[in-house]
Amino acid sequence: MNSVVAVILAGGEARRMGGGDKCLLEFGGQTLLDWILARIRPQVRTVILNANGDPARFAQFDLPVVPDIADESLGPLLGIVSGLTWVAENAPDAQWVVTVPGDTPFPPGDLVGRFMEIAARPDVEVVCAVSGGRTYPPCSLWNVDLAGELREAVIEDRILKIDQWTETRRIEWAEFETGAVDPFFNVNSPEDLRRAEALARELLG
Repeated sequence: MNSVVAVILAGGEARRMGGGDKCLLEFGGQTLLDWILARIRPQVRTVILNANGDPARFAQFDLPVVPDIADESLGPLLGIVSGLTWVAENAPDAQWVVTVPGDTPFPPGDLVGRFMEIAARPDVEVVCAVSGGRTYPPCSLWNVDLAGELREAVIEDRILKIDQWTETRRIEWAEFETGAVDPFFNVNSPEDLRRAEALARELLG
């Protein structure tokens, strides 16, 4: 997908995991970030990582590391607008950004393809993932043209919840099946990390 850049959202503070970089936690012999990259890289033209602090700790992954555009902790919407802003400035021929949380290790292999099918409908600005009757706003497709308006909404208007902003936009939904592994399972606790280990064994047979 030459028109799509992926932004992996890893700017959170991971309080429930004791702090640090959740995407660098390991299970199944790999980091969460390795698991995500294995699925997302084949689907897009490039991948960037939204993370704050010293980017050298991610050197092994050979990714552009893009910090938040504000010093405040304003949640995933700030990471999304930071990624959109970077793409608008550094990849001006890219029209779409797919965002994936850095704690969601098993995104679907057809995520971007399904998103782009729906984005081809008239006037679509955002496509959001749905699975098992739940929406997953951090896992979405965003038109890069939204960067300026979203930046104003987050920085100036203090709109911090993704749903609060997307409900004012032309949004569509992409439904994915939940099979043996929930494609949007995310790691929020040590128990979740152990669950990820078990799911990895299922995936690897």
